[in-house]
Amino acid sequence: MTIRQFLLWTQHDSAGRRAEAASALARAYLYGGLDPEARWEAKTAVTALLDDASPLVRRALAEAFANAAGAPRPVVVALAQDVPEIAALVLGRSPVLSDADLVDCAAIGEEPVRLAVAGRPSLSPMVCGALAEIAGPAALRELAANPGAAITPGSLMRMVERHGGDGAVREALLARPDLPLDVRQAVTAELARSLSAFVVGCGWLSAERGERVAREARERTTLGLAEGAAQEERRRLVAYLRRHGQLTAGLILRAMLSRQMAFTETAFADLSGLPGERVAALLHDGRGQGFPALYRRAGLPAALEPAFAAAMSAWREEADGLAAEAGPALSRRMIERAATACAGLPFAESHAIVALLNRFEAEAARDEARLVARTLADEAAVAAVLESIPAALIESYRQDRMRIAA
Repeated sequence: MTIRQFLLWTQHDSAGRRAEAASALARAYLYGGLDPEARWEAKTAVTALLDDASPLVRRALAEAFANAAGAPRPVVVALAQDVPEIAALVLGRSPVLSDADLVDCAAIGEEPVRLAVAGRPSLSPMVCGALAEIAGPAALRELAANPGAAITPGSLMRMVERHGGDGAVREALLARPDLPLDVRQAVTAELARSLSAFVVGCGWLSAERGERVAREARERTTLGLAEGAAQEERRRLVAYLRRHGQLTAGLILRAMLSRQMAFTETAFADLSGLPGERVAALLHDGRGQGFPALYRRAGLPAALEPAFAAAMSAWREEADGLAAEAGPALSRRMIERAATACAGLPFAESHAIVALLNRFEAEAARDEARLVARTLADEAAVAAVLESIPAALIESYRQDRMRIAA
């Protein structure tokens, strides 16, 4: 069948027949091995079909050209600006569309269009950045779940800022293996906020208690994220916490009482503006002479200084081997030292500090109880298994071991 016969077919009254003709004409253009003149005629014909009033015809063109690297670019660009259900076919797959085309279509298109762009097998940082700024939750979920999307840390953070309240967006972000530590912290903060709002809205907790529970959960998660992190990632995390008002004295004290000195040093370096090496030297000075100056330079509350100093002194003893403690994250011995140091302060200055330390102690006691209970359960399980083994079998095993040893 010649190209001109295809053209006659495209003039049929039936939209279905015209769609068949459009599909056949597009395949002939792509795979028919046409000579230059016939190829030009075919390209002209499919371009003219863009004006067909029936979406069936334009959809047939989009389906034929969606995956084809040899598709005529002007036709594909026009299809990308068609109604969403047609545009999505080429926007989600076509290799002839440039980054500029994708950004333009996402900017003026509807959410199904952005969803199609977000699901492309490969996306540049530029396109990801545009979607992070304008896309809704559904498209951002698709983008976050796309392993071929080269999303920069700034774009990831922007996604959290705009739609971090959406649980599915958070889940998709947390599943990314390359998620930076500061972005993970931002997602965690959004999760804590959502949970707090939920329990307060249900009337299970007061607003004040809900805020405290969420803050303490967020702080535990923050230190869990920081533990074992690379130095640069830890710096970025601390900088994020400071920008968002989360680098509090309570968090730093928790880190110190949890023996997380790498985080503590990074926090003091960020607050004081001193180099990390200098901060480490001041913190670990066995005489403790440099700590007061470092503490004041960091701008932390004066009322908490005795607690910090006592906790640091206890930590140095552990580091020097004078005392050792294993078990839960928070050190009960260090907490007791800090509480003792605050005991002589006026009530107006000490009551909030003592209450905080008491909560830390209760948390440490619960963690310790969990560890002990788990150990006892493991021992009970082993004992139950041993009791179920026949005595004769145990005796036979013992004698075999003795013969081997002999």
